[in-house]
Amino acid sequence: MIRKEDTPVRISRRAYEEKHKEERKKLNKVWGTSIPRKDAEKIDAFLLSKGLSKVDLIMAGFAALVEQFEGKKTND
Repeated sequence: MIRKEDTPVRISRRAYEEKHKEERKKLNKVWGTSIPRKDAEKIDAFLLSKGLSKVDLIMAGFAALVEQFEGKKTND
């Protein structure tokens, strides 16, 4: 792969990214996962139509699962 020409902006961005890399790692986690394209396209279309982000989807799904499993514990 041919690397693009170094410009002052590119050099500045690389320096910034390197300097703040650990800070970003502490604050955020990236989940690299794959789902079938057909399902992903349905999800993307739904989220776009409702003005939601993938983060909104994950947080709502997490909240629903916590409710579901905590509800089961109290009903046992």
